[in-house]
Amino acid sequence: MNAREYLEILHIAERLKDTPRHCTTSKGRTESVAEHSWRVSLMALLLRHEFPDLDTDKIINMCLIHDLGECFTGDIPAFVKTDADRVAEDSLLEQWVRSLPDEISSDLAALYREMDAQETNEAKVYKALDKLEALIQHNESPISTWSDNEYELNKTYAFDTVAFSEWLTELRETILDDTLEKIDQEGQ
Repeated sequence: MNAREYLEILHIAERLKDTPRHCTTSKGRTESVAEHSWRVSLMALLLRHEFPDLDTDKIINMCLIHDLGECFTGDIPAFVKTDADRVAEDSLLEQWVRSLPDEISSDLAALYREMDAQETNEAKVYKALDKLEALIQHNESPISTWSDNEYELNKTYAFDTVAFSEWLTELRETILDDTLEKIDQEGQ
């Protein structure tokens, strides 16, 4: 890959800094997709010792790239995203990945296949962290920014995704404790 190709990849990825997500920060500012991806990646790094048999670098890589498709479509919250939205995002992402230099295209395509298949523990950990980060962020954001459906969603979301791991299930239960406390203290 030459320097120009490298910069072009970074220019596309930079869009995520300006792509707003549904969540807000603890101070009520709309967060960006880039901020979400950064923290999901940090979460993976911090779990290196909890999952010593897994390829943590691969999990971090998955976390870093998991929302690159949103460079082309923007963020659509999971609870409103349709199959048509998923197809459009996947198609645009696939076109872009195929346009990249061969070695990068090959690496990213392999990661996306593994992430989509959800057969390896690395892919399962990435998916769990992606969902858990959203819940953590909701717990950190002002409850006034929650939509009506999020009161129930924050109580039930992602339990199925973490069920393969005792440690992640414990984390999900702790997040639920925080959700219930927040609703009790600040909620309706």
